[in-house]
Amino acid sequence: MREWRNPQVTRAVTFGSPRSATRKYSSHCCFNPEKTAFHRSQTLGYKNGFAFKRLPTTGIGGQRLHVNQLSPAELDELANKRPTLTYGQAKQAPPSDFIPAHVAFDKKVLKFDGYFQEDVPISTEEHFRIRQVGIYYYLEDDSMSVMEPIVENSGIPQGKFIKRQRLPKNDRGDHYHWKDLNRGINITIYGKTFRIVDCDAFTQTFLESQGIELNPPERMIFDPYTELRKMPLRTYVTPSDFDQLKQFLAFDKKVLRFYAMWDDTESMFGENRRFIIHYYLADDTVEVREVHERNDGRDPFPVLIRRQHLPKKLAEKKGPFPTCVLEISDQEVLEWFTAKDFAVGKSTTLLGRSFFIYDCDEFTRQFYQDKFGITDFHPVDVRKPPPEEIKQEIPPYNGFGFLEDSLQNCFSLIPQAPKKNVLKMLENDRKVLRYAVRMESPNPEDSKRHFVLSYCLATDMMSIYERPMRNSGRIGGKFLAKTRVCKPGSTTDIPVYYEPADFTIGAMVEVFSHRFIIIDADSFVLKYMEGNLESFPPAVVQSMRDHFAPRQAAAEAVKRLASDEPDKQELDALTEQIQEHMRRHNYLPDSNMQAAFLQQDKDGSGLLSREEFCALCDQFKVPVDDPLFQKLIALCSHGENQIRYPNFLRVFEG
Repeated sequence: MREWRNPQVTRAVTFGSPRSATRKYSSHCCFNPEKTAFHRSQTLGYKNGFAFKRLPTTGIGGQRLHVNQLSPAELDELANKRPTLTYGQAKQAPPSDFIPAHVAFDKKVLKFDGYFQEDVPISTEEHFRIRQVGIYYYLEDDSMSVMEPIVENSGIPQGKFIKRQRLPKNDRGDHYHWKDLNRGINITIYGKTFRIVDCDAFTQTFLESQGIELNPPERMIFDPYTELRKMPLRTYVTPSDFDQLKQFLAFDKKVLRFYAMWDDTESMFGENRRFIIHYYLADDTVEVREVHERNDGRDPFPVLIRRQHLPKKLAEKKGPFPTCVLEISDQEVLEWFTAKDFAVGKSTTLLGRSFFIYDCDEFTRQFYQDKFGITDFHPVDVRKPPPEEIKQEIPPYNGFGFLEDSLQNCFSLIPQAPKKNVLKMLENDRKVLRYAVRMESPNPEDSKRHFVLSYCLATDMMSIYERPMRNSGRIGGKFLAKTRVCKPGSTTDIPVYYEPADFTIGAMVEVFSHRFIIIDADSFVLKYMEGNLESFPPAVVQSMRDHFAPRQAAAEAVKRLASDEPDKQELDALTEQIQEHMRRHNYLPDSNMQAAFLQQDKDGSGLLSREEFCALCDQFKVPVDDPLFQKLIALCSHGENQIRYPNFLRVFEG
């Protein structure tokens, strides 16, 4: 058992004299016979079931102890100081344990009460809506959620408005913190502005403990339309001494129908609108219904004025009470509208709107004739006069694109392609009239150039191809792409294009300031003219026949002179192949070729020497070096030095 020592006695003995030490010791430790309790005071107690420590107030024997006035920090500092010589260096107290946020703030949520205003543009009973919400801030992860309390029969999906997440504060990537929340402020979340009006007690305590000064709470705003629905409906009681049952039994399901028009053109965006006025004879009520037309741009509301009694003349207002909210009864109305107030050809004012009655149905006419003796019913024509036709002015052609394509820009906002004659394109598909033309120019070099003019019957377009000539210094090929060419003297307002009837031997064709003279034509031109005589003048057909007459006579002579022929099938196949080859390269043979060969064959045997044959081929620019022509010459050879030219000339017939 440890011996108890008084600290004052120990210090006196160590630093003072023996006598003074004995005197002090005797003064403190003298025996007192009156003391009977020498136990130590209790330092452990219980409160509400929890144990806690307390400092002793009395020593052994019940002697009063003076309470130490040192702070807990100073006591901890004194407790850590130990004699280093005996016990070594004093150990530091271990730091307090780290507590993460999700443990320290677990299930701790800040709740704010607020609302936001929502526009209602499609309702006539309310223009805006107030929706109350609860904003929750979770301290454990700085996330937020917005919940809307569910209101019965609201017709709006309610509950979780914004799910729990970290909400963005601005465009810089910052998020909302609990330091940004306070009462009486507006916060914007995803484009919606919420007004915070109050918070709960825990939220207020937490924010005040963190040194945030809270704004005073505000009053919560309620939805006016929801509060209006909670009010009881008004009841109207109008006493009457008229026998309504008799009137109902006599005129049940009998309705007068009038066709009227409301002229509202004096107001902004006003117009003439048609309505149907129904007068119910059973109870003298009036109803005005709208007449909707197709694409009128109005909402399909069928009724303008519901079925009710309409006042014709009101009593003078005596008090300051506003008339617009005054309940109309027999005391406020001097006269009601009746059947005699409606007539065809007259205007009637109903609730401030002037309706002009222009017609009625047959039952209404018969009722007025039996009841009031009125037979003069002349319907009024209220149809709008047709608008004045505005003549469209076509701007001048600017030179870009085809004339028909540019003209479509004047007819619609989105230009459409001009319509084509599909039947003509199907009938004349791949039908082309080809002519050999010569350029008329003061330059003598242009007279040596050879051109082929092609006219497409399906699209009425022309194209000009220049045949390449060796050592001419010009690159042959496409001279004019497919296009429609106007005749000289025609205008862009009334264009006149070239047609097949305009092309005849010796005719001049002017194409974009270039003049060409037709000197020859393809044999298909004559065949097409003879098959469509109604489309060509007789003079054009006769001139073309006269041009092809020598060629046909020469062909017949060649056929007569041809005696022994080679294999007919092989010769026909090779002839078709060479004709297709010449057509693809736009090679147009000379019409005088057969006459020249016949003239060279003086004895009429149908044979020419190889030298004479090659000289004639060079004269008419026949490509004898081509492999196909070499094969044809070999097939038409007779012996070693003679050529059977009638078979060779069959290639240039069609």
